[in-house]
Amino acid sequence: MATVAKRDQQKAASNTVLLDGNSLTLEDVERVANGLAKVALSQEGIKQLRDSRAVVERIVAEKQVVYGITTGFGKFKDVRIPSEDTERLQHNLLLSHAAGVGAPFDKQITRAVMLLRTNALAKGFSGVRVEVVQLLLDMLNAGIHPVIPCQGSLGASGDLAPLSHLALALIGKGTCELDGKVVSSSEALKAKSLNSIQLQAKEGLALINGTQVMAALGTIVVLEAERLAKVADICGAMTIEAVLGSKQPFLEQIQQIRPHPGQILAARNLIRLLADSQLMESHVNCPMVQDAYSLRCMPQVHGASRQAFSHARMVLEIEINSATDNPLVFPDAVLVGGNFHGQPLALVMDYVAIAIAELANISERRTERMVNPALSNGLPTFLTAEGGLNSGLMIAQYTAASLVSENKSLAHPASVDSIPTSANQEDHVSMGTIGCRKAKAILENAKNVLGIELLCAAQGLDFRTGAFPTNDNVKTVHCHETKGLKPATGAEAGYKLVRKTLKHIHEDRELHHEIAEATRVVNSGELLSAVELAVGTLN
Repeated sequence: MATVAKRDQQKAASNTVLLDGNSLTLEDVERVANGLAKVALSQEGIKQLRDSRAVVERIVAEKQVVYGITTGFGKFKDVRIPSEDTERLQHNLLLSHAAGVGAPFDKQITRAVMLLRTNALAKGFSGVRVEVVQLLLDMLNAGIHPVIPCQGSLGASGDLAPLSHLALALIGKGTCELDGKVVSSSEALKAKSLNSIQLQAKEGLALINGTQVMAALGTIVVLEAERLAKVADICGAMTIEAVLGSKQPFLEQIQQIRPHPGQILAARNLIRLLADSQLMESHVNCPMVQDAYSLRCMPQVHGASRQAFSHARMVLEIEINSATDNPLVFPDAVLVGGNFHGQPLALVMDYVAIAIAELANISERRTERMVNPALSNGLPTFLTAEGGLNSGLMIAQYTAASLVSENKSLAHPASVDSIPTSANQEDHVSMGTIGCRKAKAILENAKNVLGIELLCAAQGLDFRTGAFPTNDNVKTVHCHETKGLKPATGAEAGYKLVRKTLKHIHEDRELHHEIAEATRVVNSGELLSAVELAVGTLN
Protein backbone atom coordinates (compact mmCIF):
# COMPACT_ATOMS: atom_id res chain seq x y z
CA MET A 1 0.00 0.00 0.00
CA ALA A 2 2.88 2.39 0.74
CA THR A 3 4.26 1.77 -2.76
CA VAL A 4 0.87 2.50 -4.33
CA ALA A 5 0.49 5.70 -2.34
CA LYS A 6 3.98 6.81 -3.33
CA ARG A 7 3.28 6.17 -7.00
CA ASP A 8 0.05 8.15 -6.79
CA GLN A 9 1.92 11.03 -5.17
CA GLN A 10 4.50 10.98 -7.96
CA LYS A 11 1.77 11.13 -10.60
CA ALA A 12 0.13 14.04 -8.83
CA ALA A 13 3.44 15.88 -8.66
CA SER A 14 3.92 15.40 -12.40
CA ASN A 15 0.74 17.37 -13.17
CA THR A 16 -1.46 14.32 -13.61
CA VAL A 17 -5.02 14.37 -12.29
CA LEU A 18 -5.76 11.07 -10.57
CA LEU A 19 -9.32 9.78 -10.75
CA ASP A 20 -11.04 7.87 -7.98
CA GLY A 21 -14.61 9.15 -8.46
CA ASN A 22 -14.52 11.10 -5.21
CA SER A 23 -11.95 13.89 -5.21
CA LEU A 24 -12.12 15.73 -8.54
CA THR A 25 -12.32 19.53 -8.29
CA LEU A 26 -13.83 22.07 -10.67
CA GLU A 27 -10.36 23.48 -11.20
CA ASP A 28 -9.08 20.00 -12.14
CA VAL A 29 -11.82 19.79 -14.76
CA GLU A 30 -10.83 23.14 -16.25
CA ARG A 31 -7.12 22.25 -16.35
CA VAL A 32 -7.80 19.01 -18.19
CA ALA A 33 -10.38 20.66 -20.45
CA ASN A 34 -7.78 23.24 -21.45
CA GLY A 35 -5.12 20.60 -22.07
CA LEU A 36 -2.99 21.64 -19.10
CA ALA A 37 -2.94 18.28 -17.31
CA LYS A 38 -2.90 14.56 -18.07
CA VAL A 39 -5.28 12.11 -16.44
CA ALA A 40 -4.84 8.64 -14.91
CA LEU A 41 -6.81 6.19 -12.82
CA SER A 42 -5.75 6.01 -9.19
CA GLN A 43 -5.18 2.61 -7.64
CA GLU A 44 -8.35 3.11 -5.63
CA GLY A 45 -10.26 3.82 -8.81
CA ILE A 46 -8.93 0.66 -10.45
CA LYS A 47 -9.99 -1.45 -7.46
CA GLN A 48 -13.46 0.09 -7.43
CA LEU A 49 -13.91 -0.66 -11.12
CA ARG A 50 -12.83 -4.27 -10.72
CA ASP A 51 -15.04 -4.89 -7.71
CA SER A 52 -18.06 -3.42 -9.49
CA ARG A 53 -17.39 -5.38 -12.67
CA ALA A 54 -17.24 -8.64 -10.74
CA VAL A 55 -20.85 -8.14 -9.64
CA VAL A 56 -22.02 -7.70 -13.26
CA GLU A 57 -20.15 -10.78 -14.43
CA ARG A 58 -21.78 -12.82 -11.69
CA ILE A 59 -25.22 -11.61 -12.75
CA VAL A 60 -24.54 -12.58 -16.37
CA ALA A 61 -23.14 -15.97 -15.35
CA GLU A 62 -26.19 -16.70 -13.19
CA LYS A 63 -28.57 -15.42 -15.92
CA GLN A 64 -30.33 -13.12 -13.50
CA VAL A 65 -32.93 -10.70 -14.89
CA VAL A 66 -31.53 -7.24 -14.24
CA TYR A 67 -32.53 -4.02 -16.04
CA GLY A 68 -30.02 -2.90 -18.67
CA ILE A 69 -27.88 -5.98 -18.26
CA THR A 70 -30.19 -8.76 -19.36
CA THR A 71 -33.18 -6.62 -20.44
CA GLY A 72 -33.91 -3.91 -22.96
CA PHE A 73 -33.98 -0.20 -22.14
CA GLY A 74 -36.66 2.37 -21.33
CA LYS A 75 -40.05 1.07 -22.45
CA PHE A 76 -38.29 -2.19 -23.42
CA LYS A 77 -37.44 -2.83 -19.77
CA ASP A 78 -39.62 -5.96 -19.76
CA VAL A 79 -37.95 -7.54 -22.79
CA ARG A 80 -35.59 -10.30 -21.69
CA ILE A 81 -32.30 -10.45 -23.64
CA PRO A 82 -30.62 -13.87 -24.08
CA SER A 83 -27.09 -14.07 -22.68
CA GLU A 84 -25.63 -14.64 -26.15
CA ASP A 85 -27.00 -11.22 -27.21
CA THR A 86 -25.73 -9.09 -24.31
CA GLU A 87 -22.79 -7.68 -26.28
CA ARG A 88 -24.95 -6.95 -29.31
CA LEU A 89 -27.44 -5.21 -27.01
CA GLN A 90 -24.77 -2.75 -25.83
CA HIS A 91 -23.52 -2.18 -29.39
CA ASN A 92 -27.03 -1.49 -30.70
CA LEU A 93 -27.71 0.86 -27.80
CA LEU A 94 -24.91 3.21 -28.86
CA LEU A 95 -25.92 3.17 -32.52
CA SER A 96 -29.59 3.87 -31.85
CA HIS A 97 -29.02 6.53 -29.21
CA ALA A 98 -26.42 8.53 -31.16
CA ALA A 99 -29.17 10.78 -32.49
CA GLY A 100 -27.74 14.21 -31.71
CA VAL A 101 -28.01 17.20 -34.03
CA GLY A 102 -26.53 20.66 -34.27
CA ALA A 103 -23.01 22.04 -34.10
CA PRO A 104 -20.50 19.95 -32.16
CA PHE A 105 -19.28 21.00 -28.73
CA ASP A 106 -15.91 22.70 -28.81
CA LYS A 107 -12.78 20.87 -27.72
CA GLN A 108 -12.79 22.36 -24.22
CA ILE A 109 -16.29 21.11 -23.41
CA THR A 110 -15.68 17.73 -25.08
CA ARG A 111 -12.58 17.14 -22.99
CA ALA A 112 -14.48 18.08 -19.85
CA VAL A 113 -17.24 15.60 -20.77
CA MET A 114 -14.70 12.82 -21.34
CA LEU A 115 -13.05 13.49 -17.99
CA LEU A 116 -16.29 13.61 -16.04
CA ARG A 117 -17.69 10.45 -17.62
CA THR A 118 -14.47 8.65 -16.71
CA ASN A 119 -14.51 9.91 -13.15
CA ALA A 120 -18.13 8.83 -12.65
CA LEU A 121 -17.30 5.32 -13.87
CA ALA A 122 -14.19 5.19 -11.64
CA LYS A 123 -16.40 5.69 -8.62
CA GLY A 124 -17.18 2.00 -8.93
CA PHE A 125 -20.97 1.75 -9.19
CA SER A 126 -21.34 1.30 -12.94
CA GLY A 127 -20.02 -2.21 -13.55
CA VAL A 128 -17.65 -1.50 -16.44
CA ARG A 129 -14.24 -3.01 -17.03
CA VAL A 130 -11.03 -1.11 -16.33
CA GLU A 131 -10.14 -1.47 -20.04
CA VAL A 132 -13.15 0.64 -21.08
CA VAL A 133 -12.26 3.49 -18.77
CA GLN A 134 -8.57 3.27 -19.67
CA LEU A 135 -9.32 3.62 -23.38
CA LEU A 136 -11.36 6.74 -22.73
CA LEU A 137 -8.47 8.16 -20.70
CA ASP A 138 -5.95 7.20 -23.38
CA MET A 139 -8.03 9.06 -25.95
CA LEU A 140 -8.22 12.11 -23.71
CA ASN A 141 -4.48 12.14 -23.10
CA ALA A 142 -3.75 11.57 -26.79
CA GLY A 143 -5.96 14.47 -27.90
CA ILE A 144 -8.62 12.32 -29.60
CA HIS A 145 -11.91 14.16 -29.14
CA PRO A 146 -15.19 12.54 -30.23
CA VAL A 147 -17.45 14.81 -32.26
CA ILE A 148 -20.49 15.38 -30.02
CA PRO A 149 -23.50 17.29 -31.44
CA CYS A 150 -24.70 19.82 -28.89
CA GLN A 151 -28.46 19.24 -29.26
CA GLY A 152 -30.60 16.25 -28.41
CA SER A 153 -30.40 15.81 -24.64
CA LEU A 154 -33.44 16.07 -22.38
CA GLY A 155 -31.33 16.11 -19.25
CA ALA A 156 -32.91 12.97 -17.81
CA SER A 157 -31.98 9.37 -18.37
CA GLY A 158 -28.78 11.31 -18.47
CA ASP A 159 -27.36 13.02 -21.53
CA LEU A 160 -28.19 9.99 -23.66
CA ALA A 161 -27.71 11.32 -27.20
CA PRO A 162 -24.50 13.32 -26.70
CA LEU A 163 -22.88 10.65 -24.51
CA SER A 164 -23.72 8.05 -27.16
CA HIS A 165 -21.68 10.04 -29.68
CA LEU A 166 -18.85 10.05 -27.15
CA ALA A 167 -19.10 6.30 -26.58
CA LEU A 168 -19.20 5.50 -30.32
CA ALA A 169 -15.52 6.37 -30.55
CA LEU A 170 -14.64 3.57 -28.14
CA ILE A 171 -16.03 0.99 -30.56
CA GLY A 172 -14.45 2.62 -33.59
CA LYS A 173 -17.65 4.25 -34.82
CA GLY A 174 -18.52 7.91 -35.34
CA THR A 175 -16.00 10.67 -35.89
CA CYS A 176 -13.33 12.39 -33.82
CA GLU A 177 -11.33 15.58 -33.93
CA LEU A 178 -7.58 14.95 -33.97
CA ASP A 179 -4.98 17.66 -34.52
CA GLY A 180 -7.62 20.05 -35.81
CA LYS A 181 -9.10 17.63 -38.35
CA VAL A 182 -12.30 15.56 -38.19
CA VAL A 183 -11.60 11.93 -39.07
CA SER A 184 -13.29 8.59 -38.47
CA SER A 185 -12.89 7.28 -34.94
CA SER A 186 -11.12 4.18 -36.20
CA GLU A 187 -8.59 6.35 -38.04
CA ALA A 188 -8.03 8.53 -34.98
CA LEU A 189 -7.43 5.50 -32.74
CA LYS A 190 -5.05 3.96 -35.24
CA ALA A 191 -3.07 7.20 -35.50
CA LYS A 192 -2.36 7.03 -31.76
CA SER A 193 -1.78 3.24 -31.69
CA LEU A 194 -5.00 2.58 -29.80
CA ASN A 195 -7.52 -0.21 -30.44
CA SER A 196 -11.30 -0.02 -30.27
CA ILE A 197 -13.08 -2.37 -27.88
CA GLN A 198 -16.06 -4.70 -27.92
CA LEU A 199 -18.46 -3.65 -25.19
CA GLN A 200 -19.72 -6.28 -22.80
CA ALA A 201 -22.78 -6.48 -20.57
CA LYS A 202 -23.90 -3.20 -18.99
CA GLU A 203 -21.04 -1.17 -20.48
CA GLY A 204 -22.88 0.70 -23.24
CA LEU A 205 -25.62 1.75 -20.84
CA ALA A 206 -23.05 2.82 -18.22
CA LEU A 207 -21.26 5.01 -20.75
CA ILE A 208 -24.31 6.97 -21.90
CA ASN A 209 -26.52 7.14 -18.81
CA GLY A 210 -25.26 10.15 -16.87
CA THR A 211 -25.25 13.91 -16.42
CA GLN A 212 -21.72 14.59 -17.59
CA VAL A 213 -22.52 16.86 -20.54
CA MET A 214 -24.51 19.29 -18.43
CA ALA A 215 -21.94 19.00 -15.62
CA ALA A 216 -19.10 19.77 -18.03
CA LEU A 217 -20.90 22.81 -19.40
CA GLY A 218 -21.87 23.91 -15.90
CA THR A 219 -18.33 23.60 -14.57
CA ILE A 220 -16.76 25.68 -17.32
CA VAL A 221 -19.51 28.31 -17.20
CA VAL A 222 -19.41 28.71 -13.41
CA LEU A 223 -15.62 29.02 -13.24
CA GLU A 224 -15.66 31.66 -15.97
CA ALA A 225 -18.61 33.43 -14.34
CA GLU A 226 -16.76 33.65 -11.03
CA ARG A 227 -13.90 35.41 -12.80
CA LEU A 228 -16.31 37.58 -14.77
CA ALA A 229 -17.80 38.87 -11.51
CA LYS A 230 -14.37 40.23 -10.62
CA VAL A 231 -14.07 41.80 -14.07
CA ALA A 232 -17.47 43.42 -13.56
CA ASP A 233 -16.15 45.03 -10.36
CA ILE A 234 -13.10 46.32 -12.24
CA CYS A 235 -15.14 47.74 -15.11
CA GLY A 236 -17.58 49.26 -12.64
CA ALA A 237 -14.77 50.92 -10.69
CA MET A 238 -13.35 52.41 -13.89
CA THR A 239 -16.81 53.72 -14.80
CA ILE A 240 -17.21 55.26 -11.34
CA GLU A 241 -14.00 57.18 -11.93
CA ALA A 242 -14.99 58.21 -15.46
CA VAL A 243 -18.35 59.68 -14.40
CA LEU A 244 -17.01 61.11 -11.12
CA GLY A 245 -19.03 58.85 -8.89
CA SER A 246 -18.67 58.15 -5.18
CA LYS A 247 -17.30 55.18 -3.26
CA GLN A 248 -19.37 55.95 -0.17
CA PRO A 249 -22.04 53.33 -0.99
CA PHE A 250 -19.34 50.65 -0.81
CA LEU A 251 -18.25 51.38 2.77
CA GLU A 252 -18.08 48.37 5.06
CA GLN A 253 -20.57 49.65 7.64
CA ILE A 254 -23.31 49.82 5.02
CA GLN A 255 -22.77 46.20 4.00
CA GLN A 256 -22.55 44.88 7.55
CA ILE A 257 -26.14 45.81 8.36
CA ARG A 258 -27.31 43.76 5.37
CA PRO A 259 -24.61 41.11 5.48
CA HIS A 260 -25.18 39.04 2.36
CA PRO A 261 -21.77 37.44 1.75
CA GLY A 262 -21.63 38.26 -1.97
CA GLN A 263 -22.57 41.90 -1.33
CA ILE A 264 -19.82 42.25 1.27
CA LEU A 265 -17.18 40.75 -1.03
CA ALA A 266 -18.16 42.91 -4.02
CA ALA A 267 -18.13 46.07 -1.89
CA ARG A 268 -14.69 45.26 -0.52
CA ASN A 269 -13.43 44.79 -4.06
CA LEU A 270 -14.80 48.18 -5.10
CA ILE A 271 -13.28 49.93 -2.10
CA ARG A 272 -9.91 48.36 -2.91
CA LEU A 273 -10.18 49.21 -6.61
CA LEU A 274 -11.04 52.85 -5.82
CA ALA A 275 -8.46 53.46 -3.08
CA ASP A 276 -6.12 56.47 -3.39
CA SER A 277 -8.01 58.09 -6.24
CA GLN A 278 -6.99 61.65 -7.04
CA LEU A 279 -10.00 61.93 -9.34
CA MET A 280 -12.37 61.07 -6.53
CA GLU A 281 -10.72 63.52 -4.16
CA SER A 282 -11.20 66.29 -6.72
CA HIS A 283 -14.98 66.15 -6.38
CA VAL A 284 -15.30 65.30 -2.72
CA ASN A 285 -17.45 68.43 -2.18
CA CYS A 286 -19.57 67.83 -5.28
CA PRO A 287 -23.19 68.99 -4.84
CA MET A 288 -24.53 65.66 -6.17
CA VAL A 289 -26.25 63.83 -3.32
CA GLN A 290 -26.05 60.28 -4.63
CA ASP A 291 -25.26 58.22 -7.72
CA ALA A 292 -27.67 56.26 -9.90
CA TYR A 293 -28.44 52.66 -9.02
CA SER A 294 -26.17 51.18 -11.70
CA LEU A 295 -23.24 52.77 -9.83
CA ARG A 296 -24.44 52.84 -6.25
CA CYS A 297 -25.92 49.32 -6.14
CA MET A 298 -23.04 47.39 -7.65
CA PRO A 299 -22.35 45.47 -4.40
CA GLN A 300 -25.97 44.39 -4.20
CA VAL A 301 -26.24 43.32 -7.85
CA HIS A 302 -22.74 41.92 -8.40
CA GLY A 303 -22.94 40.31 -4.97
CA ALA A 304 -26.21 38.53 -5.67
CA SER A 305 -24.71 37.06 -8.85
CA ARG A 306 -21.69 35.93 -6.85
CA GLN A 307 -23.95 34.03 -4.47
CA ALA A 308 -25.67 32.32 -7.38
CA PHE A 309 -22.27 31.17 -8.64
CA SER A 310 -21.32 30.02 -5.15
CA HIS A 311 -24.47 27.90 -4.88
CA ALA A 312 -23.84 26.42 -8.32
CA ARG A 313 -20.26 25.58 -7.34
CA MET A 314 -21.54 23.60 -4.36
CA VAL A 315 -23.96 21.62 -6.55
CA LEU A 316 -21.32 20.95 -9.21
CA GLU A 317 -18.72 19.82 -6.67
CA ILE A 318 -21.17 17.11 -5.62
CA GLU A 319 -22.23 16.26 -9.18
CA ILE A 320 -18.76 15.76 -10.68
CA ASN A 321 -17.98 13.15 -8.03
CA SER A 322 -21.27 11.26 -8.26
CA ALA A 323 -22.45 8.03 -9.87
CA THR A 324 -25.29 9.09 -12.17
CA ASP A 325 -26.16 6.07 -14.29
CA ASN A 326 -28.81 3.40 -13.87
CA PRO A 327 -28.91 0.73 -12.63
CA LEU A 328 -26.24 1.18 -9.98
CA VAL A 329 -24.05 -1.75 -9.01
CA PHE A 330 -23.52 -2.31 -5.29
CA PRO A 331 -21.58 -5.25 -3.79
CA ASP A 332 -24.74 -7.07 -2.74
CA ALA A 333 -27.32 -5.76 -5.21
CA VAL A 334 -27.98 -3.95 -8.47
CA LEU A 335 -30.44 -1.16 -7.73
CA VAL A 336 -32.63 0.83 -10.10
CA GLY A 337 -32.85 4.53 -9.29
CA GLY A 338 -32.95 8.01 -10.78
CA ASN A 339 -29.49 9.53 -10.27
CA PHE A 340 -29.38 10.31 -14.00
CA HIS A 341 -32.05 12.99 -13.59
CA GLY A 342 -30.49 16.39 -14.14
CA GLN A 343 -32.86 18.48 -12.02
CA PRO A 344 -30.22 19.64 -9.47
CA LEU A 345 -28.11 21.02 -12.30
CA ALA A 346 -31.06 22.23 -14.36
CA LEU A 347 -32.36 24.48 -11.60
CA VAL A 348 -29.00 25.85 -10.55
CA MET A 349 -27.78 26.55 -14.11
CA ASP A 350 -30.97 28.47 -14.88
CA TYR A 351 -30.09 30.52 -11.79
CA VAL A 352 -26.52 30.98 -13.06
CA ALA A 353 -27.81 32.10 -16.46
CA ILE A 354 -29.96 34.78 -14.85
CA ALA A 355 -27.10 35.86 -12.59
CA ILE A 356 -24.71 36.30 -15.53
CA ALA A 357 -27.38 38.17 -17.48
CA GLU A 358 -27.67 40.62 -14.57
CA LEU A 359 -23.94 41.35 -14.62
CA ALA A 360 -24.41 42.33 -18.25
CA ASN A 361 -27.63 44.28 -17.62
CA ILE A 362 -26.11 46.60 -15.05
CA SER A 363 -22.92 46.96 -17.11
CA GLU A 364 -24.89 48.21 -20.12
CA ARG A 365 -26.62 50.78 -17.91
CA ARG A 366 -23.22 52.05 -16.73
CA THR A 367 -22.11 52.31 -20.37
CA GLU A 368 -25.20 54.37 -21.13
CA ARG A 369 -24.26 56.81 -18.36
CA MET A 370 -20.84 57.38 -19.93
CA VAL A 371 -22.04 58.00 -23.49
CA ASN A 372 -25.09 60.11 -22.56
CA PRO A 373 -24.11 63.75 -21.85
CA ALA A 374 -27.18 64.20 -19.66
CA LEU A 375 -25.87 61.51 -17.31
CA SER A 376 -22.06 61.53 -17.61
CA ASN A 377 -21.22 64.51 -15.41
CA GLY A 378 -19.42 66.45 -18.13
CA LEU A 379 -18.06 63.86 -20.54
CA PRO A 380 -18.48 64.64 -24.25
CA THR A 381 -21.50 63.21 -26.07
CA PHE A 382 -20.85 59.59 -27.07
CA LEU A 383 -17.31 60.07 -25.73
CA THR A 384 -16.05 61.85 -28.82
CA ALA A 385 -14.44 65.32 -28.76
CA GLU A 386 -15.68 66.29 -32.22
CA GLY A 387 -19.27 65.11 -32.12
CA GLY A 388 -21.32 65.30 -35.28
CA LEU A 389 -18.43 64.74 -37.62
CA ASN A 390 -17.68 61.68 -35.44
CA SER A 391 -20.24 59.37 -33.82
CA GLY A 392 -17.76 58.09 -31.25
CA LEU A 393 -19.01 55.21 -29.12
CA MET A 394 -22.69 55.74 -29.90
CA ILE A 395 -23.21 52.36 -31.56
CA ALA A 396 -21.08 50.45 -29.07
CA GLN A 397 -23.87 51.12 -26.58
CA TYR A 398 -26.41 49.91 -29.17
CA THR A 399 -24.52 46.63 -29.38
CA ALA A 400 -24.48 46.26 -25.61
CA ALA A 401 -28.21 46.97 -25.51
CA SER A 402 -28.82 44.36 -28.19
CA LEU A 403 -26.81 41.73 -26.32
CA VAL A 404 -28.52 42.27 -22.98
CA SER A 405 -31.92 42.10 -24.67
CA GLU A 406 -30.92 38.82 -26.31
CA ASN A 407 -29.85 37.57 -22.89
CA LYS A 408 -33.29 38.33 -21.49
CA SER A 409 -34.79 35.82 -23.92
CA LEU A 410 -32.06 33.27 -23.28
CA ALA A 411 -32.50 33.59 -19.51
CA HIS A 412 -36.02 32.12 -19.56
CA PRO A 413 -35.62 28.98 -17.41
CA ALA A 414 -35.26 25.74 -19.33
CA SER A 415 -36.07 23.71 -16.22
CA VAL A 416 -39.72 24.79 -16.10
CA ASP A 417 -40.36 22.69 -19.19
CA SER A 418 -40.75 18.93 -19.42
CA ILE A 419 -41.99 16.57 -22.10
CA PRO A 420 -42.68 12.82 -21.81
CA THR A 421 -40.55 10.37 -23.80
CA SER A 422 -40.04 6.62 -24.21
CA ALA A 423 -43.77 5.95 -24.49
CA ASN A 424 -44.35 7.87 -21.25
CA GLN A 425 -41.94 5.70 -19.25
CA GLU A 426 -39.68 8.73 -18.93
CA ASP A 427 -42.45 11.21 -18.18
CA HIS A 428 -40.55 14.03 -16.47
CA VAL A 429 -37.24 15.40 -17.72
CA SER A 430 -35.04 18.29 -16.59
CA MET A 431 -33.95 20.04 -19.80
CA GLY A 432 -30.77 20.74 -17.85
CA THR A 433 -28.44 20.51 -20.82
CA ILE A 434 -30.47 23.13 -22.67
CA GLY A 435 -30.22 25.36 -19.60
CA CYS A 436 -26.44 24.89 -19.47
CA ARG A 437 -26.08 25.69 -23.17
CA LYS A 438 -28.13 28.84 -22.73
CA ALA A 439 -26.02 29.86 -19.73
CA LYS A 440 -22.91 29.53 -21.87
CA ALA A 441 -24.44 31.68 -24.62
CA ILE A 442 -25.35 34.34 -22.04
CA LEU A 443 -21.80 34.18 -20.69
CA GLU A 444 -20.32 34.92 -24.12
CA ASN A 445 -22.70 37.85 -24.58
CA ALA A 446 -21.84 39.20 -21.14
CA LYS A 447 -18.14 39.18 -21.95
CA ASN A 448 -18.84 41.42 -24.94
CA VAL A 449 -21.01 43.76 -22.87
CA LEU A 450 -18.27 44.14 -20.25
CA GLY A 451 -15.73 44.61 -23.04
CA ILE A 452 -17.80 47.52 -24.31
CA GLU A 453 -17.99 49.06 -20.84
CA LEU A 454 -14.22 48.68 -20.52
CA LEU A 455 -13.71 50.40 -23.86
CA CYS A 456 -15.99 53.29 -22.88
CA ALA A 457 -14.49 53.63 -19.39
CA ALA A 458 -10.98 53.93 -20.81
CA GLN A 459 -12.20 56.60 -23.24
CA GLY A 460 -13.91 58.43 -20.39
CA LEU A 461 -10.77 58.32 -18.26
CA ASP A 462 -8.82 59.79 -21.17
CA PHE A 463 -11.04 62.86 -20.95
CA ARG A 464 -10.95 63.06 -17.15
CA THR A 465 -7.17 62.89 -16.90
CA GLY A 466 -6.42 64.86 -20.07
CA ALA A 467 -4.44 61.91 -21.45
CA PHE A 468 -6.13 61.74 -24.85
CA PRO A 469 -4.30 63.06 -27.95
CA THR A 470 -5.07 66.76 -28.25
CA ASN A 471 -5.87 68.74 -31.38
CA ASP A 472 -5.65 72.52 -31.11
CA ASN A 473 -8.14 72.93 -33.94
CA VAL A 474 -10.83 70.97 -32.16
CA LYS A 475 -12.81 72.20 -29.19
CA THR A 476 -12.54 69.38 -26.67
CA VAL A 477 -14.86 68.71 -23.80
CA HIS A 478 -13.47 67.53 -20.54
CA CYS A 479 -13.47 68.35 -16.87
CA HIS A 480 -10.68 70.89 -16.41
CA GLU A 481 -10.41 70.47 -12.65
CA THR A 482 -9.52 66.78 -13.06
CA LYS A 483 -6.95 67.19 -15.84
CA GLY A 484 -3.63 65.67 -14.80
CA LEU A 485 -5.13 63.81 -11.86
CA LYS A 486 -4.77 60.05 -11.57
CA PRO A 487 -7.52 57.51 -11.00
CA ALA A 488 -7.30 54.95 -8.21
CA THR A 489 -4.52 52.38 -8.38
CA GLY A 490 -6.89 49.54 -9.30
CA ALA A 491 -8.83 51.50 -11.88
CA GLU A 492 -5.61 52.90 -13.32
CA ALA A 493 -4.14 49.39 -13.72
CA GLY A 494 -7.15 48.39 -15.82
CA TYR A 495 -6.97 51.65 -17.78
CA LYS A 496 -3.27 51.23 -18.56
CA LEU A 497 -3.76 47.64 -19.69
CA VAL A 498 -6.48 48.67 -22.15
CA ARG A 499 -4.29 51.44 -23.51
CA LYS A 500 -1.50 48.97 -24.29
CA THR A 501 -3.44 47.68 -27.29
CA LEU A 502 -6.33 50.11 -27.74
CA LYS A 503 -5.66 53.77 -28.37
CA HIS A 504 -7.96 56.71 -27.73
CA ILE A 505 -10.68 57.00 -30.39
CA HIS A 506 -10.05 60.55 -31.59
CA GLU A 507 -11.64 60.01 -35.00
CA ASP A 508 -14.16 57.35 -35.94
CA ARG A 509 -12.78 53.94 -36.90
CA GLU A 510 -14.21 50.42 -37.25
CA LEU A 511 -15.58 49.80 -33.78
CA HIS A 512 -15.99 46.07 -34.11
CA HIS A 513 -12.18 45.71 -33.98
CA GLU A 514 -12.07 47.80 -30.81
CA ILE A 515 -14.87 45.81 -29.17
CA ALA A 516 -13.27 42.49 -30.14
CA GLU A 517 -9.95 43.52 -28.57
CA ALA A 518 -11.59 44.84 -25.40
CA THR A 519 -13.54 41.58 -25.07
CA ARG A 520 -10.36 39.59 -25.65
CA VAL A 521 -8.74 41.48 -22.76
CA VAL A 522 -11.74 40.56 -20.58
CA ASN A 523 -11.83 36.92 -21.66
CA SER A 524 -8.09 36.21 -21.61
CA GLY A 525 -7.68 37.05 -17.95
CA GLU A 526 -5.18 39.81 -18.77
CA LEU A 527 -7.34 42.53 -17.25
CA LEU A 528 -7.92 40.62 -14.03
CA SER A 529 -4.23 39.68 -13.74
CA ALA A 530 -3.03 43.25 -14.28
CA VAL A 531 -5.41 44.69 -11.71
CA GLU A 532 -4.76 41.98 -9.12
CA LEU A 533 -1.03 42.56 -9.56
CA ALA A 534 -1.64 46.18 -8.59
CA VAL A 535 -4.12 45.78 -5.70
CA GLY A 536 -3.93 42.12 -4.64
CA THR A 537 -6.28 39.21 -5.20
CA LEU A 538 -9.90 40.25 -5.51
CA ASN A 539 -12.78 38.43 -3.81
